[in-house]
Amino acid sequence: MITCAKGMTSGYSPIGACIVSDRLAEPFYKGDNTFLHGYTFGGHPVSAAVGLANLDLLEREKLNQHVLDNEGAFLSTLQKLHDLPIVGDVRGNGFFYGIELVKDKNTKESFNEEETERVLYGFLSKALFDAGLYCRADDRGDPVVQLAPPLISTQQTFDEIEQILRGVLTEAWSKL
Repeated sequence: MITCAKGMTSGYSPIGACIVSDRLAEPFYKGDNTFLHGYTFGGHPVSAAVGLANLDLLEREKLNQHVLDNEGAFLSTLQKLHDLPIVGDVRGNGFFYGIELVKDKNTKESFNEEETERVLYGFLSKALFDAGLYCRADDRGDPVVQLAPPLISTQQTFDEIEQILRGVLTEAWSKL
């Protein structure tokens, strides 16, 4: 099962979906079997049209292929950040990556509550935004900077992301 939502319309119109395999859906194809669920925008014709137009655009502009062709360059650029003491890991796929932040690289020790409040919330999110990098510093598990650049991004954008992260993460480290 895959759940998806606003990306189907590039966020221009509300939509969501649950994609299931034929094996999971098969019992509902026959007889009186139903799957009762709540929905708000079910079958919304405008959102469905926007979603279809978005798919047409992705295909016409070959955006998925562009991501596939450039994901290695994005990863390689982000992996340069491994030399920073605050970077524990770089992981992801396509144009969606997370930079795991740690207090100790060797043990992967995370920040305590006070450090998270002071460095992640009190400094990092705003500093990244002020530096021009619109991303998300998230601590719902391990502290991670989540990156999802535009699907048209090129090496120039990857280099800019890396340089902004390098500067801000270096400053964040100095605040620990």
